[in-house]
Amino acid sequence: MSTVTVVQLTDTHIRATGERVHGMIDTYANLTQVLQQLRASQQRIDALVLSGDLTDDGSPEAYRRLRDAVEPVAAELGARTVYTMGNHDERTAFGIELLGLDSVDPDVTHDQVFDIAGLRIIALDSSTPRRHDGRLEPEQLDWLTDQLREPAPHGTLLVLHHPPIPSPVAATEYLRLEQPELLGEVLDGSDVRLIICGHNHLTGAAALGGIPVWIGPALAYRIDTIAPLGRHRGLTGFGYSRIDLLGTTLVATAIEATPAETVYDRAESDVLEQLAALAAEAR
Repeated sequence: MSTVTVVQLTDTHIRATGERVHGMIDTYANLTQVLQQLRASQQRIDALVLSGDLTDDGSPEAYRRLRDAVEPVAAELGARTVYTMGNHDERTAFGIELLGLDSVDPDVTHDQVFDIAGLRIIALDSSTPRRHDGRLEPEQLDWLTDQLREPAPHGTLLVLHHPPIPSPVAATEYLRLEQPELLGEVLDGSDVRLIICGHNHLTGAAALGGIPVWIGPALAYRIDTIAPLGRHRGLTGFGYSRIDLLGTTLVATAIEATPAETVYDRAESDVLEQLAALAAEAR
């Protein structure tokens, strides 16, 4: 059984009431559908991690819509909320509306650390105002080094928006984290067990210096990762991730949230009993 469960929601791209992304995607409806799914599951969730591009345009109203949707569900679940900056976010509105700050210096990154039942979550602000690619400043890497000096009881989950890994899609490769090797040097020998990010609007996995990297599916829409030659396409469809601490391992699972027909719906106990009987026969 999982000792800690984290749900990653990324690239929500919320806009003001009545506005749609690309003129057609109701990102608020996508978000609220997923939140209701989490409530209905009645499963323990220790943290909701929102890993960047929380709004589409950085407007205060969009942040308030996001906060007013997420916070009551998080409270009902008993889950901590972790908000992380993305390239579509705006530091002042983000800090005031989501972090509860009275004033914000837009040149200072929003970097945070949390203890979730012994699992340390570190959220890094990899955004640079008016740029879509990612960067970690020297002072951020120094801060991260200090945070990682002492290991956490269950290790560390690192969150940032921009993937520190290559991409087979030309557009997302162009927009990834700059100089990921600098981050890799800081993480070498640390207790970081998994890096989670978003930004690319696709689901993917790789590693940075031997540490697994997970790109969670976006809640807004998805990129066609094998589009016709010479084309770059966005498609409807959305999802999210669950990250479970199983023993000493963090396991990432993509969850499809696009409405779909049910193939079967059985009691879990019946399925487990059937699988146990099949395993016994195989012996």
